[in-house]
Amino acid sequence: MGKVEVDAERCKSCGLCIEVCPRQVLKIGDKTNRKGYCYVEVAKAEACIGCALCGVMCPDIALTIYKDSGSEAAR
Repeated sequence: MGKVEVDAERCKSCGLCIEVCPRQVLKIGDKTNRKGYCYVEVAKAEACIGCALCGVMCPDIALTIYKDSGSEAAR
């Protein structure tokens, strides 16, 4: 099991992380950050396997992925 944390202020809502996620863990949320972007949020936390594909694809380094429920961080 894994966990994804989103840095809302860094996210520009490009959606690359959503497209690459094999478990459809992420979605574009309704809330906006200071720049006016509707940032990505976790939609299905329990589905995350900690593969870190979303973090690799994120051009803004807005995601932190933890594998094994927070014991190891991957960026």
